[in-house]
Amino acid sequence: MGQQFSGEDRRSQTSHLVNELLGERQQMWALYCKVAGLEPFTPDKPVDALLKEFCQVLVDYISLGHFGLYQKIMSGEERRQGVVTVAEKIYPRMSDVAAQAIEFNDLIANSNGAVPMKQLSEELSHLGEGLATRIELEDQLLETINS
Repeated sequence: MGQQFSGEDRRSQTSHLVNELLGERQQMWALYCKVAGLEPFTPDKPVDALLKEFCQVLVDYISLGHFGLYQKIMSGEERRQGVVTVAEKIYPRMSDVAAQAIEFNDLIANSNGAVPMKQLSEELSHLGEGLATRIELEDQLLETINS
């Protein structure tokens, strides 16, 4: 039988997940900015190691959001209806951005450093737009959680 938690315990767990998500998000965005700051990409710039580091943090961030915070909310552990309503509203777009991030990660992982520079620039720009949208949506959810 599942362990029962009081409302205070559930809020404490949610608060911990939120703080962890914000830390991952900050690290991911800082690395994104470093990678994007190397544009225009040229063969003489050492972008491969930074891209791999960025992708690892990106996947960690996306996973924490999906398998941590959103799963907790959508599984019924979150009892505040306002939080559930916002999560249900934004989840489809969040899933789209998660898929986009995984596709970017797969592109980098399967390229062995051979992604054409123009394609890398375009893919990174597209990913940045998606991540900016995700951050805005997450902020809506986090505002509701913290209210």
